[in-house]
Amino acid sequence: MMPFACAAFSLPAFHDRVPTTVLIVEDEPMVCELAAEALVEAGYRVLTAADAWDAEAILARETVDLLFTDIDLARNTNGIMLAHAARAQCPSLPVVYTSGGRACLPQGEAVSASVFVAKPYRLSQLVALANDILRHVHPDYA
Repeated sequence: MMPFACAAFSLPAFHDRVPTTVLIVEDEPMVCELAAEALVEAGYRVLTAADAWDAEAILARETVDLLFTDIDLARNTNGIMLAHAARAQCPSLPVVYTSGGRACLPQGEAVSASVFVAKPYRLSQLVALANDILRHVHPDYA
């Protein structure tokens, strides 16, 4: 899967601000593309990766404001381990997990203060969740 990176032309949620960046880590190309398009339309800058290795490379070179990751990823990588590695670099990074194979995520596995969204999710639900999380983290964006 080719990495998808896009900056929105208009930022309805965050006027006159540098675009807020969301990293989507999803190995299903269609799911990844739909989620990315929804977030771009909502005014976010979106980066994508198909596995944890690609995501770690992005996290090493980019400033990311929200990590949205599937749990079971390509090349036998894991979104839970990715989130732990990301939090080691950026302890306050908001994390949202998703999975089609799990109904929930045991708290002992997840990074603290993370959110779990079961698949299938509505794109509007994803955008609303990103808005809520990022407004909480950055209250001046509201």
